Amino acid sequence: MAAAATESHQFAPPKVLTYNPATTPPLLISQGAEGRLYKTTHLSADRPCALKYRPPKLWRHPILDARLTKTRMGGEAKVLERCYRAGVPVPALYAMDLAAGWMMIEWIHGMPVRQAINEWLGERPETILDPADQVDETPLVELMKRIGTVLGSLHRTGVVHGDLTTSNMMLKEKESKGNDKSEAGSKKYALEGDVVLIDFGLATQSLADEDRAVDLYVLERAFASTHPRAEKLFTHVLEAYRVAFKKAPSVLAKLEDVRMRGRKRSMVG
Repeated sequence: MAAAATESHQFAPPKVLTYNPATTPPLLISQGAEGRLYKTTHLSADRPCALKYRPPKLWRHPILDARLTKTRMGGEAKVLERCYRAGVPVPALYAMDLAAGWMMIEWIHGMPVRQAINEWLGERPETILDPADQVDETPLVELMKRIGTVLGSLHRTGVVHGDLTTSNMMLKEKESKGNDKSEAGSKKYALEGDVVLIDFGLATQSLADEDRAVDLYVLERAFASTHPRAEKLFTHVLEAYRVAFKKAPSVLAKLEDVRMRGRKRSMVG
């Protein structure tokens, strides 16, 4: 926080962060080591967007810092455009200024998949995923399949996400039909909606089975640690991935190798 405060005194914010009567004042949503995420609007007050901004880093040489910012944000923008054109569910890119270190992308209405799964599990008994339990787990299985299908479309496009977790997936809420928003209805449809991939800051363009397998492995490990009660359902992700991506068999074979290496590293420590 101290570094962020120092930066704000050293550098004037880009014009995009200043209030424009035609837009909504930027609201800081989150802040990380590399950048900040704001919610604002694009062109008009009824078009919400996410504004990603990488402020200058005081500890880097200004020329090197500007070059790194331009390269990283430019790479993310290219990946987003490639995915969007190919029909992969990602936010649309609205505008960007690489020299100033910002980009505006579509605001996805909904909640992170991580939150949706945990809320759904939290409403159900601890034994829900026990084979002897009779509670219907179909909604969660269907969500797993949608995730696998989306990952298949991503890898088919030649893009590797690089940081696949359920926090980097949004469950885009469906438009409500009428006033059908009872408590029972909200629980029933808590896992409905389209899965949208977000946060492509570490994404690369790759056709290598190894890179795709590592992508899946990262998600598998993240899923096991974040949603241990639902870990056994991850197989549905891989099954849907196999159906959605014709080169999946070789990727899944490579995934076994990646798992073995991961286990050996765990044993060695």
